[in-house]
Amino acid sequence: MAQPTADRTERKRGIGGLAKQANPAFAAGAVAVPLLAFAGAVASGNLRALTYVHVMAGVLWTGIDLFMGLVLGPVLGGQDPEARAGFFSSFTPKMTFLMPTLAAVTVGGGILLALRLGKFPNADPWLALMTAATLIPVVLLVGYQFDALTDPKTLVALALAVVGSGAYLATALPQFAMTSWWIVAALAIVTVLSVQGFGVILPGEIRIYRQVVSENPDVDLISDIGMRNARLGGIQGVMQLAIVFVMVGIRWWTP
Repeated sequence: MAQPTADRTERKRGIGGLAKQANPAFAAGAVAVPLLAFAGAVASGNLRALTYVHVMAGVLWTGIDLFMGLVLGPVLGGQDPEARAGFFSSFTPKMTFLMPTLAAVTVGGGILLALRLGKFPNADPWLALMTAATLIPVVLLVGYQFDALTDPKTLVALALAVVGSGAYLATALPQFAMTSWWIVAALAIVTVLSVQGFGVILPGEIRIYRQVVSENPDVDLISDIGMRNARLGGIQGVMQLAIVFVMVGIRWWTP
């Protein structure tokens, strides 16, 4: 894990350094291709195009998570910490760009499809609840992982999350009415996936990157966080399989 000081200094800190370690072309493509495909499908108003983008992003998201949990985790579990840390040092930066983008496109596309197909009645109050149930735990989990719960930046982010989601709730909840139980199930699973992904897995990847570019990388910490994220990826993959069942219910068993 030891690296020349000049190399660490050249690559360290910020989104630019993370992109360089991931490979700039990969980082740009991993973000731009799904987002441009999503934007094009939305702008076209073509439901088939939007369905294709949503399903493809979901397939990639689910497949990679299942691979991490069911294949990668057990394989690396038999390696020593040095070997695991070496793998995660190269693998993690790429996932930091790819997985949040796939998750955002999958979730955003699914919500838009449900709305445009008329499968999501009384959407605003439920989306407001999901927003609050996602944003506030994510900010708290990020602060906890970086030991920064009392840091002014964390407190400002938490205040913005509380005020913003609170304002959305205050505006939307007076119109609250029941929606499809299939939709409720989908929103619950998506909320858990989002809190895990953005509140635990993504901050863990940033922590790995910080260790990699530090003067004295902690091999055991890199290994432990990487293995934890691989296990969580497997759990996310299983939940995504569950949401596929829910999506079928939304498509075929709701009016």
